[in-house]
Amino acid sequence: MVVMGPISFWGNVIPRAFERMAGTLTGALLGIIALRIEMYSLPLMMAWCGCALFICGYLTMSKRPYAALLIGITMAVVSSAPAGDFQTALWRSTNIILGCILAMAFTSTYPQRAFIHWRIQLADFLTDFAKINATGFSCNVLSRPNLKKMDSRILGNVVKMRSLIMPASRETGISRTLLNEIQSIARDMIATQGLQANAHWASRSSRFLILNSRTLAQVQQMTQKTLQTLAVALHEGNPSPAAANSERLTDITKELHELLVAHAGDEVVENAIHGYVWLSLQLALKLEKLSTLITHALTEQRS
Repeated sequence: MVVMGPISFWGNVIPRAFERMAGTLTGALLGIIALRIEMYSLPLMMAWCGCALFICGYLTMSKRPYAALLIGITMAVVSSAPAGDFQTALWRSTNIILGCILAMAFTSTYPQRAFIHWRIQLADFLTDFAKINATGFSCNVLSRPNLKKMDSRILGNVVKMRSLIMPASRETGISRTLLNEIQSIARDMIATQGLQANAHWASRSSRFLILNSRTLAQVQQMTQKTLQTLAVALHEGNPSPAAANSERLTDITKELHELLVAHAGDEVVENAIHGYVWLSLQLALKLEKLSTLITHALTEQRS
């Protein structure tokens, strides 16, 4: 039960298996040495066990806390045999090693897939992001809605996803750099949308002009469609919808560039509108890049 306690993702099964075997063998060796020392001096054996506990404590503070746990448990079980009874000690060591092998076999039978968890959580993030985007920029809302709690929640969910990157990379062979880049873009999108909302609600007149802009309305619709398409692609693990959506995203970014250039010297247009258009362009570029990276990740995973 001690060995099987932490439920592993498939990407963590092999590294943890080596930790289990190394911890068990080290603990058994330390326990047998302690039994040998006990034949000559009990205080010296206690000193030896104290040094072994120091090693366990040091490993607990390192990146191998699980190995330290198994070293301590195995050493305690082996060294509790009668003094000089090495046959019992070796038999207990063998039992523990066999138990670890069985535990690894059971753990690897139906392990959780970190990449599937990562895909589902990223899809949920995009769905929540689309809801915030639709609510914050809706023409049916008369005053700015309070979305701080939702922003904090989705940002927290994105941060929690970092723990899945390492096992997901081991499972699929996808570069950790690629997964980290997707993670960074997701965080940047939250910040960009917050600034975009500030520009959108800067004044009543600027908001009226934004809502009546045909290009910006198309951008808003395309943003919603892209977020939904990417969420579906992640849920299904199919890169085709995301790849098909990239071409339209490129057209939208070109239209935003043209809109920004057209009003570059227009003093009538308020700064808030310039800011909103520029932030819309940045968000469209991030979505375009995110779509490309997700397509690449799903394609690598499928191959």
